[in-house]
Amino acid sequence: MSEPDASDKKRRDPSAEDETALERAADEGMPAADAAPGRPEVAETPVGEAVPGAAPEPGPPPPPRRPGWLDVVAEPPEVAVEVPQRKLVVQSRRDFLALAVGTLAAAAGAWWLIPDGTRARLVGVSRRDRLDTLAARVGLSRERRERTLDRALTFDDDVAEALFSKDRRVRTYRHSDVTPLRNNFHGRTPGPEILPTWKLSLSGLASGRVEQLGLDQLLGRFTLREQVTRLVCVEGWSAVAWWGGIRFADLLAAFPPAPGARWAAMRSSVSLDRAGRIEPYYVSIDLGTAMHPQTLLATHKDGQPLPLAHGAPLRLLAPMKLGLKNIKAITDIAYTADEPPDYWAEVGYSKYDGL
Repeated sequence: MSEPDASDKKRRDPSAEDETALERAADEGMPAADAAPGRPEVAETPVGEAVPGAAPEPGPPPPPRRPGWLDVVAEPPEVAVEVPQRKLVVQSRRDFLALAVGTLAAAAGAWWLIPDGTRARLVGVSRRDRLDTLAARVGLSRERRERTLDRALTFDDDVAEALFSKDRRVRTYRHSDVTPLRNNFHGRTPGPEILPTWKLSLSGLASGRVEQLGLDQLLGRFTLREQVTRLVCVEGWSAVAWWGGIRFADLLAAFPPAPGARWAAMRSSVSLDRAGRIEPYYVSIDLGTAMHPQTLLATHKDGQPLPLAHGAPLRLLAPMKLGLKNIKAITDIAYTADEPPDYWAEVGYSKYDGL
């Protein structure tokens, strides 16, 4: 095979061609960049100016960022921690024992707080009594339970009374919004025999007297007011009803209570139990509630005299209170300085019962 000649070497060696072009350019006075087309053109950059496309020189570090509210509430990153297996076993046993003790304590507390009748239905009377005896030995007696529940209800009543506005009015409706109202006597409904001899007895008055007022006297002396409001029952139902009657505030103005009186104790001596026997029914309201402009001593419903099923001849209508405060068939009102007994409060309901 013949060796390549010098021309072939020169054609194949680009560096040699570049050197020849540079020598020729030097002889002819041409710029070196124009004489070597095979080389990339490099532009000269003045000193102090940035080179296009070059990475910027590092500047001063940015100031630290102030943490925002998202950083405060953000969950911190997880950090792996190695714990010996023996320590995990001990901790798991301790957690299990704590859970077991807590569960037993919660069950004992729940058992102590539920009513006697409910406990008797769950385990029977004899077992309930034995469990109550055991509970009493560690201080969980029935008397202490009642005191605890009373304190809790009193605290709840105090909070509700502090938040309740004495002048707040409940919503009123149109006559077309009236809905059916059920008969909700706690026992049997009194019969018509109570009407001919009915009188309202007023005591605890500033005059020191006891007033006896018939229905005709009340209607002849006081202005009849009407309102359409919602009656809300503690059992979970409600109804819109059209009521008529006299304002309790008007009765208080005409027959003022004795100085220092703060409560109105109302009683129905014609109330019946479920067997039809006389069972007096009684509730109490503070005089602030009695003087509310929407508190009525109702004598009418739907523009007609109040029916027996809804408390004839006179019932309380305080729509800012639950229905259990709205006593029916009132026969006695007494003004007192101390809070009087209340039928439902004595069986565990709240005393305030406000909406």
